[in-house]
Amino acid sequence: MRRATIYDVARQAGVSHQTVTRFLNGFEGIRPETREKVQAALAELNYRPNGAARWLRSRQSNRIGVLAHRMELSGPGRIIVGANAAARSRGFVLDIASMDGEDAASVDAALDLVMEHQIAGVFATAQTDVVRAAVANRAIDIPIAIDSGEGLASAGDNPRAHPGLLAAAHLAELGHRRVAFVNGPSMWIASGERRTGFLDEVAARGLELVWETEGDWSAESGYRASRELPEDVTAVALANDSMAIGFIFGLAERGIRVPEGVSVIGMDDSPESRFHLPSLSTIRLDFEGEGAYLMNVLIANIEGESVADVPGYELPELVARGSTAPIAAK
Repeated sequence: MRRATIYDVARQAGVSHQTVTRFLNGFEGIRPETREKVQAALAELNYRPNGAARWLRSRQSNRIGVLAHRMELSGPGRIIVGANAAARSRGFVLDIASMDGEDAASVDAALDLVMEHQIAGVFATAQTDVVRAAVANRAIDIPIAIDSGEGLASAGDNPRAHPGLLAAAHLAELGHRRVAFVNGPSMWIASGERRTGFLDEVAARGLELVWETEGDWSAESGYRASRELPEDVTAVALANDSMAIGFIFGLAERGIRVPEGVSVIGMDDSPESRFHLPSLSTIRLDFEGEGAYLMNVLIANIEGESVADVPGYELPELVARGSTAPIAAK
């Protein structure tokens, strides 16, 4: 089947091909009724931007290099999903280079790989300061987007600390006073921010942090942590859902029921969290929105557009499920 062109779209919508081009380039001065006609025609014809034609016209590549760390984890993987959707909607293609974000040599090798090709920009998922430093130390003369926590729909002194803050607030509101925290790897920026948010809210609410430890984001590390939980703790927050699921399994082996014996809350709202038994209370993060935001900022810089016009993404929010309960119910 022949691929639709902008001329096909123009005929379908009853407009000029120049109007379709302006729409695809993000021009704001198009009347709402005309915009609706073009959007409908694009959908009906399944129009896809022609990257090769773009290159021939402007000599600008439509490829973006991505430095990806721990894609198997829910958060980083979903950020890339959102970034890819945003890139495709603007006619860009991603060249993904995996790396170990805790190893400077690995980050440098990934940068070398993407920079060998004709790319319009670099998108880095910077879960560690190692990634940020490696990118900052390179003389890169094309636009770069680094996962920074900016662009949230609502402002705050440290928006990325909200997951920890919300988890502590939820446990306090359920009446828990003696709590514990299982963090992710200390090298990860998100770990420090989630821990800071949790501890700040624990102090503000007058709770007692009885015990804390560190995992590696895996269910196995959550399981190991469960073996060490003191008996007088009534609620535990974990810095991601995978560790929380492993933690609950370990508590079951100890004969401790959740939430009757201990309330457990995770963070991220991973797809499997609501299907666990009990269903996992968690903090929902808009990872796909974050990826789309960062990619749209990058493309705006590539195209010379205003970054201020890029819509933000949603703040974290509590999702209360079956793994947390009021202390009075124990």
